[in-house]
Amino acid sequence: MTDNDIYTTDGTVTLKNERAIRSKTGNWKACPFILGNECCERLAYYGMSTNLVNYLSDRLNQGSVRASTNVSNWSGTCYATPLLGAFLADAYLGRYWTIASFSVIYFIGMALLTLSASLKSLQPVCDADGCHPSSTLTTITFVALYMIALGTGGIKPCVSSFGADQFDETDVRERKRKSSFFNWFYLSINIGALFASSVLVWIQMNVGWGWGFGVPAVAMAIAVVFFFSGSPLYRIQKPSGSPFVRLFQVVIASFRKISVKVPKDNSLLYETTDAESQIVGSRKLAHSNKLRFFDKAAVETESDCNKTTNNPWKLCTVTQVEELKSIIGLLPVWASGIIFAAVYSQMSTMFVLQGNTMDQHIGPNFKIPSASLSIFDTLSVIFWAPVYERVIIPIARRYTRHERGFTQLQRMGIGLLISLFSMMAAAGLEVVRLNYVKKHNLYDEETIPITIFWQVPQYFLIGCAEVFTFIGQLEFFYDQAPDAMRSLCSALSLTTIALGNYLSTALVTVVAEVTTKNGKPGWIANNLNEGHLDYFFALLAVLSLLNLVVYVFIAKCYTYKKVSGYPN
Repeated sequence: MTDNDIYTTDGTVTLKNERAIRSKTGNWKACPFILGNECCERLAYYGMSTNLVNYLSDRLNQGSVRASTNVSNWSGTCYATPLLGAFLADAYLGRYWTIASFSVIYFIGMALLTLSASLKSLQPVCDADGCHPSSTLTTITFVALYMIALGTGGIKPCVSSFGADQFDETDVRERKRKSSFFNWFYLSINIGALFASSVLVWIQMNVGWGWGFGVPAVAMAIAVVFFFSGSPLYRIQKPSGSPFVRLFQVVIASFRKISVKVPKDNSLLYETTDAESQIVGSRKLAHSNKLRFFDKAAVETESDCNKTTNNPWKLCTVTQVEELKSIIGLLPVWASGIIFAAVYSQMSTMFVLQGNTMDQHIGPNFKIPSASLSIFDTLSVIFWAPVYERVIIPIARRYTRHERGFTQLQRMGIGLLISLFSMMAAAGLEVVRLNYVKKHNLYDEETIPITIFWQVPQYFLIGCAEVFTFIGQLEFFYDQAPDAMRSLCSALSLTTIALGNYLSTALVTVVAEVTTKNGKPGWIANNLNEGHLDYFFALLAVLSLLNLVVYVFIAKCYTYKKVSGYPN
């Protein structure tokens, strides 16, 4: 038995910095701890965030527009901070210690939010005109929320990549298992979200916000325990230095050699003679003919040959150049996910506000909170994730002859199409609702006698779109990222959700500003019976259609990454 049979060959080590033994570490043995951690952490996140718009509008006395804007901004920040976490993971700490350290910040934020909603001295005074929170309560609430946003920044970009690291990329059998991991990973997210959007939302609306935020805080503590329990089994990729430095070196070297001609024979470009790249455990990338300007950085000039050691700011390897090309190539695909993320963000804002105006009763006594309807998004994901894995892939494989049924880009495109139908369903329901209000003159009624369960189709379609687009994104950005930049590229994919939330905020702000001129209530009025939320959903549907057309063009032009060989 050779060393390659005993140890992993992708550069991974154990927590003790020893070579990872293939039979004793990683693979599906380590994944239950990572999936359990993700399930509990997502329960904590969604248990706190799903109903946040109602908490801000009720207990902190913020109107529909302000509460929706604050939730979108905070949610956007939760998906922007992963850039920081990813940089620290790839450059200095590694994924394991980044997850561990940021989890502590996350838990402190959850505990602080629970205290702000529990301590009697901080509770707002409520009367017929609503609640009147103190500035102290508002400050503590937002400090806690943004501590959570910082904490999640170290977890989101690292957990999925850390899970995928448990499968040796150089082993054919383990590489096939890794693709299934992303489906199970996203399924674990939604199992946590299922409990959050059902039981926890009911607790918040019927028992109290202290308990409603306290349970997620406990779930976060359990997530930390889950993560550390699997430590002896984990395979750990060592940090490889700042990815930004390597990218800038290529740019600087290219401009330094702006007058140098790139040889037609690509084999004359500079590359290491080793089986692996300059970074331990990272595979070399094959040369591509796109963005040829940056190939100048890999051209060896006479002055380069005369030096005993190479200056990386003047001469870069082909792999280093291809890393930059890969990142640039990902950007158009990344940008096309922003509109989808804006559509997805409506579940925690406009869908909830729309549901608030509808009949939420199940029988004479039980009332379901409008935010709990997101349970149907979760159920949709839980249904479609295994169906995609067990049914859709085998059927598609017969026609496409592709190992995974669809390419990653095809999978994401199908999700974009489905999200368009979700917005059309939401707009159609709002048209029916407003027509009922107009017909029966119910403008001043808080709720109208149309059951909230008519919202189920729009939630279910969003869930189906997630299985195609979000899981496709997870796999695509991990697979197409340079080996030493996987946390960074996972964070890059998450920033589409951040920008989607910010885009949603911008759209709400612009729409509110434009449509409330001359004393009009506007599309998104505080009393939605006087507004036109259907126009807002229709606007998102049009943007989704335009985005899909652009995406198809981008996908056709994209060239998948090619690896020149595996490290020994």
